[in-house]
Amino acid sequence: MSTSESHHFPTIVKGSSFLLAWRLENRHVLLIGGGLVASGRLYYLLETGCRVTLISPREQLHPETAYRIDVSNTEDITYLDRKYLGPEEDEIKVGDYDMVLTAIDEVGLSSRICTACRKERVPVNVADVPPECDFYFGSQLRRGPLQIMVSTSGRGPKIAALIRKRIEESLPADIEQAIDSVGKLRGDLRKRAPGVGGPLGQRRMNWMIGICDKWNLDELGGMTDEVRQRLLDEGWDKKRVLGPRDLGVNSRSWVGEWWSAVEEAVGLNEERKKVLGVGLMGAVLGTAGTAGVWYLKTQRR
Repeated sequence: MSTSESHHFPTIVKGSSFLLAWRLENRHVLLIGGGLVASGRLYYLLETGCRVTLISPREQLHPETAYRIDVSNTEDITYLDRKYLGPEEDEIKVGDYDMVLTAIDEVGLSSRICTACRKERVPVNVADVPPECDFYFGSQLRRGPLQIMVSTSGRGPKIAALIRKRIEESLPADIEQAIDSVGKLRGDLRKRAPGVGGPLGQRRMNWMIGICDKWNLDELGGMTDEVRQRLLDEGWDKKRVLGPRDLGVNSRSWVGEWWSAVEEAVGLNEERKKVLGVGLMGAVLGTAGTAGVWYLKTQRR
């Protein structure tokens, strides 16, 4: 292929992070520190199902960190109520862990921990010191199976949080149901057409993409087991991509479509929606009342 034929490929712009979803379930993670920053780290770690060893004097624990320690299963957190001595002196060795996080105010000690981790080839994150981080946390959002992370490569954590908030506000309230429904359909499809890769794998992927294009998020969230079965019987088996109308499934009403268009055009927040909703209801009732009075007058003539 000549250079002129490949001009449509995206240009490489170096300097980004390699974003991925890291599975830590049942893996061992060392968290050094127990303050405010450590409390956030601990929350995200516990949600992964990993086993955390946390080292920090109890008098330095943030209230949330102390709460997690006191209510968590002992398999989830091994708490050591003391100061971490250092990678050379302490009995806790960084090489025994799958990941190490530090959230302490001692710059020199954190730097030594980072050096030891990289020597042992253990991924490490030193809070607030980007050059000593093999990975960043970013600003994270979770809605059931949905996870979104916004990263600024350590440059602007607050900016990442603001962007994440905007994304969260734009998501439908029932996004979890839509994702769960698609997951069930995909799982049933794999049972019906098992195998990895090849033409079959490509056909499965293309068919699922087609389904997601034809069904909006509300319709996906309301998809029943019966509808999913019909999609496979009448769609997949017959090499067709069917939408809601093809199956006789009621789509969103024109009122709902109109209201969504109003929300998007005007940029309504929750308070404005309530005010506009009350106003519209008043207009409807007022119109109905006027029509009723007119009808009664005509009947008296």
